[in-house]
Amino acid sequence: MAGRWLPAAVATAGVACIVGGIAVWLGASTSETADTGRAPQVQSAVSSTPSPSRPSPTHLRRAGDRHRCRQTQQPFAPTSLSVPGVARPAVVVPATRDVQGTPGVPPLTDTGKHEFAWDAGGIRPGASHGNVLLNAHTWPDGSALGNALLRNLRRGDVLVVGGADGQQSCYRVGDRVVTPFPNTPSDVVARYYNSTGQPQLAIIVCSGQRLGPGVWTRRTLWFASPVR
Repeated sequence: MAGRWLPAAVATAGVACIVGGIAVWLGASTSETADTGRAPQVQSAVSSTPSPSRPSPTHLRRAGDRHRCRQTQQPFAPTSLSVPGVARPAVVVPATRDVQGTPGVPPLTDTGKHEFAWDAGGIRPGASHGNVLLNAHTWPDGSALGNALLRNLRRGDVLVVGGADGQQSCYRVGDRVVTPFPNTPSDVVARYYNSTGQPQLAIIVCSGQRLGPGVWTRRTLWFASPVR
């Protein structure tokens, strides 16, 4: 499992953090041009806590979006993902795994830094079990999708996944986990890659302190469950 854990990749621009191969535990979610450098303060080496408490009226309105969700019954390939306060919607691109079984990442381009990558060939939204795996880039200048997620994605937010033929599946964020990298606990790795448990949407980005091009000290994950 450790060999498939999204390793840190380096982009040509040398600015992003990429959440790619598991060898370095989701180290590829940004390229050298995409790492964040500035991430939320964490309370412990591994923390599973809701993001910012004291929800604002706007956040309460966002949580109410779940009442407008239309669930597609059959699994489908995702093409978009709406995130309250972050993206309405962001493009989701399919990314194949490399020879080591590491999930792919969005392109290292100005367009790619605003996209999610979906683990093509893996679990699809609407499936009855397992995690739909997504990742996004984090950039040192704070301009990428991963940075926006770190700042704004909260527990209780409802994420709306869309498909090319109008399919829709909605997930509510129930947990946010911050874990060290590369010394990520095996249970966190197993939780992200779970393909047999309850259906979930799992998102990962680089976070913590940026030590150099593509090198970040932490990974932040969100787990969201289907809105019934």
